[in-house]
Amino acid sequence: MKRFEVKVSRRRFQIYGYVQELGEDLLVSIWGGTRPHIGAVGAATPRPSLKDPGKWSATSSNLTFLGHKEDLLAKKISEQLATLLRRNVVVVMGIHWDHMTSKEIKMVESLSKKIPNEILKKIHLSTSSSSRRKK
Repeated sequence: MKRFEVKVSRRRFQIYGYVQELGEDLLVSIWGGTRPHIGAVGAATPRPSLKDPGKWSATSSNLTFLGHKEDLLAKKISEQLATLLRRNVVVVMGIHWDHMTSKEIKMVESLSKKIPNEILKKIHLSTSSSSRRKK
């Protein structure tokens, strides 16, 4: 079972991702701020696109705890990873800083969307390293 951490940051904002492979499935925790927590869960499973069966997409579900706003990000990130990796993906997410401006909220949302790319880099690096060792 592989596990690794990723991090993205900008100014005072740092967002972390912890990834754990559970067989073929992926469990991703994303947190940051002064009070990390579980605010929302997004779960996605890959499937052929309904519009174009030659392409891949994902079907997802969300669970959001009362008063939290990470649901759309958790859903989007789980769908993106499930589609690209063709694996079941669960994203657990909770980010909080006190007294954020609307501009800062948008920056944190934008920053959070970089987490999947960091995850993909590490997975692809790990895959290419293991295939080099097998040669």
